[in-house]
Amino acid sequence: MAKTETTPATEDKDIDDAGSQLSTAPAEEGGQSVPGSFGGVRAPGALGALAWTWRETTGWVRWFWRQLTSMRVALILLFLLSLGTIPGSLIPQTSVDAVKAENWKKAHETVAPLYDKVGLFDVYSSVWFSAIYILLFTSLIGCIVPRTWQFVGQLRGRPPVAPRRLAKLPAYTTWRTGAEPEQVLAAAEKLLKRRRFRTRVSGDAVGSEKGYLREAGNLLFHIALIVMLVAFASGQLWKSEGQKLIVAGDGFANTITQYDDFKSGSLFKVDDLDPFSFKLDGFEGTYERSGPQRGTPRTYEAHVTYRDGADGAPRKKTIKVNEPLETAGSKVYLIGHGYAPVVTVRDGQGNISHQGAVPSLPLDGNVTESTVLKVGDYRDKDGKKDQLGFKGNFVPTLDLRTGTMLSQFPALDNPRLVLTAYRGSLGIDSGMPQSVYQLDVSKMKQFKDKDGSPFAKVLKVGDTMTLPDGAGTLHFDGIKPWATFQISQKPGNTTALVGAVAALIGVAGSLFIQRRRVWVRAVRDADGHTVVELAGLGRSESAKLPEELADLAVALQPEAPPLPEPDPADSADSSEGARA
Repeated sequence: MAKTETTPATEDKDIDDAGSQLSTAPAEEGGQSVPGSFGGVRAPGALGALAWTWRETTGWVRWFWRQLTSMRVALILLFLLSLGTIPGSLIPQTSVDAVKAENWKKAHETVAPLYDKVGLFDVYSSVWFSAIYILLFTSLIGCIVPRTWQFVGQLRGRPPVAPRRLAKLPAYTTWRTGAEPEQVLAAAEKLLKRRRFRTRVSGDAVGSEKGYLREAGNLLFHIALIVMLVAFASGQLWKSEGQKLIVAGDGFANTITQYDDFKSGSLFKVDDLDPFSFKLDGFEGTYERSGPQRGTPRTYEAHVTYRDGADGAPRKKTIKVNEPLETAGSKVYLIGHGYAPVVTVRDGQGNISHQGAVPSLPLDGNVTESTVLKVGDYRDKDGKKDQLGFKGNFVPTLDLRTGTMLSQFPALDNPRLVLTAYRGSLGIDSGMPQSVYQLDVSKMKQFKDKDGSPFAKVLKVGDTMTLPDGAGTLHFDGIKPWATFQISQKPGNTTALVGAVAALIGVAGSLFIQRRRVWVRAVRDADGHTVVELAGLGRSESAKLPEELADLAVALQPEAPPLPEPDPADSADSSEGARA
């Protein structure tokens, strides 16, 4: 009875089975893939309508879920999320700098209302950004969970049996040997296990598989994306961030009343502030003196003494621009530096009305500063209560040869304090909050010289400005440096870093590790010799798989040495003798 040949369709299915489950990527589901009538034919009556409605609803839900959890939609959502961050980087955000955002709105009155309606000034808390974020999170979860269980099932399973015709696989080699088939299979199994393949002996062949870390890398990458999304969300919800200007010699305790400016996430509570404190011992700044980079900082560091908690031991730390102080779960960044003139103001009766440093805000790169001083507790020469206001500039390096009152260098080469004075109502008794760096002169009168010109003086350290009409004096005592710090508490930073590292490891694994299967078959031929076949199959065509198969064949041949191929001339002589 003749042996039935394997049909091409059966062979193709055989190859497909051999390559099945080489990937945990979701397979396309059969059935309806586009919207339509999922309910089928509606039966008569109320129960029929109810059953049809249920089938239609569940059909739509399943269709939507398949679309949402597909890799195509996940990539689209990830792309949209990336696009959504662009306006958050280009347009001033209210949550980051409300003043800058308001100034931008005033400068762009035409498009500002439209931007405001679509939430471009609060991108990361807008409805559309949150919707993309949540949909991406759901899509990744819906994709990863079934894929993980499928991968776990593959790890617990066994390599598939060998296809009937190994020669149809992309990598293939064969030879004849005098060794017994059982001996060849045992040697092949031992060799494959030594090369860290999972093996399975089935009939006349050994099946093996390797490269599971490729799929583990894919899953690790997708899980890491979820970790980073969670870290980003937690960082936005529980974050706190504030700024504080500190004059040398003063300190800061991490309580909300100590901040000059403070912002926090929607779930943040005041009790979540980390307990720590620090004191600014001094600031050291040096600058390039010549060349095209003149004025560029060379040394820019704040020296502080800090304590963890209320009873922590004092420790020294130098904070630099890219080297923050990390303490109690918070980071303290150095973000600015300037000078604070130290002055003493005496009223018309000679009593001290104000004494201390006056932090001034820089106006340019050479630290020309705007100086404002408000004296609310003041009496004139007759003992009558009044209020004083001083306004002007502090100039670290004044050079009158330039014809301007602007600083020519950021260091204290020729410091001068240029001030004018006002008297009247400062508006501090109205109950409305005011900036200490701005002086409202709408209800004040400027002092005048004897000739009626506006009163102003240029002071160096040690000089005294005497106000007209015996209104008092201002003495320029000295100069202290100040530094501004940003104190940030973002609980998701470490988690985000772990997720980013895990994502890189996952991508590396998925790119450089190849999932492949190798089969070794050993059977006797008609001449009584053993025919050894080696074949390999991977997820994609790769030059490494034939090289690895050739290496396995060479390693196996000492246990299954190839027989010499018959000489074609001898075969021809034998055929001629048979015909004679």
